[in-house]
Amino acid sequence: MTNFPAISGKALVSALAKGGFKVIRTRGSHHFLRDDSGRSTVVPVHSGETISPGLLAKILKDCDLSREEFKKLL
Repeated sequence: MTNFPAISGKALVSALAKGGFKVIRTRGSHHFLRDDSGRSTVVPVHSGETISPGLLAKILKDCDLSREEFKKLL
């Protein structure tokens, strides 16, 4: 089992945008994303902080993306 890469919230939003997700709204530092098929997730964008591996796994599950698919988007 490989580890998830350390990634910032801003970089995660950019990677998900490559995968077809769009920011539909922002509330504070939380960006709400949705794709055309209705899958949605929330990504916290805090400067200087990385997304924890557990949260990244949950976001990828919400987006129905595998680790390999996610790594291709980076």
